Amino acid sequence: MSAPLEPEVPGTAHDAPERDRTVRGTHPGIPGTHPDPSGTPAARPDASGTPTARSDASGTSVPQPDPSLASTSAGAPQWRRLDPRTLLVHCGWMAAPLGSLALTALATGGRITTGAWFTLAAIAASFAVVTTIGLIRWARTEFRVALPRSADGTGERAAAGDYGHPALTLDVRSGLLTRRLRSVPLHRIRTVDLTASPLHRLLGVTVLRAGTAGSGDGRSELSLEALAVPEAERLRAELLAYADAEAVANDPVVARINWRWLRYAPLTFWVVGGVFVVAGSVYRVLDGVGIEAWKLGFVQRAFTEFGASALWLTVPAALLAILALGSVGALALYVENWWNYCLEWTDARTLRVRRGLFTTRSVTIERARLRGVLLREPLLLRVGGGALVRAVAGGLGNREENRKRSGLLPPAPRPEALRVAGGALRSPFPGSTSPAALAPHPRVALRRRRVRGLLWAVLPGTAVLAGLGAAFTPVLLHCAWIYAVVTTAVVLWLARDAYRNLGHGVDGAYLVARSGTFSRDTLALQREAIAAWTFSTSPFSRRAGLVTLTAAVAAGEDGYRIPDLAAAEAPGFAAAAAPGILEEFLMHPGTSAHLPERRLP
Repeated sequence: MSAPLEPEVPGTAHDAPERDRTVRGTHPGIPGTHPDPSGTPAARPDASGTPTARSDASGTSVPQPDPSLASTSAGAPQWRRLDPRTLLVHCGWMAAPLGSLALTALATGGRITTGAWFTLAAIAASFAVVTTIGLIRWARTEFRVALPRSADGTGERAAAGDYGHPALTLDVRSGLLTRRLRSVPLHRIRTVDLTASPLHRLLGVTVLRAGTAGSGDGRSELSLEALAVPEAERLRAELLAYADAEAVANDPVVARINWRWLRYAPLTFWVVGGVFVVAGSVYRVLDGVGIEAWKLGFVQRAFTEFGASALWLTVPAALLAILALGSVGALALYVENWWNYCLEWTDARTLRVRRGLFTTRSVTIERARLRGVLLREPLLLRVGGGALVRAVAGGLGNREENRKRSGLLPPAPRPEALRVAGGALRSPFPGSTSPAALAPHPRVALRRRRVRGLLWAVLPGTAVLAGLGAAFTPVLLHCAWIYAVVTTAVVLWLARDAYRNLGHGVDGAYLVARSGTFSRDTLALQREAIAAWTFSTSPFSRRAGLVTLTAAVAAGEDGYRIPDLAAAEAPGFAAAAAPGILEEFLMHPGTSAHLPERRLP
């Protein structure tokens, strides 16, 4: 009853594979394959199709194995199935409704209403349906690493690669009535990630995601959920077998977790924002089960006692309590996210980040897809002398996934962040050995930041307090002028800091740009990765003679801004940073524009 297989090849699977300087020998999981660590080109096959011997570094003739990769004694490699514990993973959704029922029972003294019994019945029915669907999906989903079929459909495995070496593919077939076959050549795979939630870790399984060169939107990404952890590790080794196995010249480990960095955890947004996020989540859960938090007795008593006490004592005490809770939460989040953290070069072409306590992540980034590094210094972290590092790389998914997967270093000392950024780039990060020579921006950029701060922060608050004071009580009039004085001083300081942080320049093969005050970001971007320039202006910036320059790149956030450059200098800087993009649109001094004459019909 099954329909014929419909091959789906994401990312132009039948393109000619990239040149590969590895010799296929024996590799676990792929019969007859392994990279040659010497990097010596493989021997060409002779007229009979048998590869000749090659000579090693000492001149000794080394016989070559048969190149029929992915072939077994029975012919084609066997299809493999997902782990049976996948069925239990699909039932993880029941935790939320069962937890809500438990909270309801506790709140009502153990009395389960008729509506709750209906909910239990719906959960049981949903469990049966989900389990059946999961069983069918598990039974009909298979994968293998094999050679692609030849175009004539004869069943012979096609060979495509240097010197007759075959092009291995990852094949995944699924579906009940309509069968789908997705095939991706291994040489097009850019990232192989292993992700395990707490439920996955409890069951001993993990999710494997293989991203190709065109999987930025996630549609071309292959996902296998779920595999046993040892099998997932072996499969990842198979998928990355095409990576260059040349030994890394220096220490492949770039950084490991240092628990002295924990002191930087409270210097983040979560020290305050995390408390309100958790409070809002608890309120939504209680509201979902029919409990109104504001009507609980202990909550009403707490607010009554808080208002009746001396506010000059209770308000600071409440702020200290929020900071204490936020600090504890930030520490816990830091430990959960960066437990067992390790950043290392697994080979000369692959950078890997491993981290996580309950939800583990292992993200691999191909060196060819690593377009730069971003050194980020949020305001509090910068005051404490810390920074964090993010990768500017392609193939990490959409913007949300990129933010989750691009982290290379947790909040750490700034010298360590500079060292790690240089280790990721395989060259010193601009400004790590000596202050980066960045071009300053026009002074009018400072004036713009002062004006915007006064208009958007000082004026509205002062006007509101003054209006309320005129209408109700003179006390608010004093609050208005105090607010105006304090916020004006803060705005002027922040504007000065934001202007001092502006800078741009070229450092060898990298475009360097720095900006921001609440989060000072220093970007080192490969000049050859810039695909286009965007010049943005507003009526106010045009009057000030400024322009915002955006470098478009197929990696990271897709575009990186250099705000408030002098309009007269921006085109020349863009042309020098990425030659070949703007030349045809530029007019050089001493030359006149000449347009060809056209006759109207």
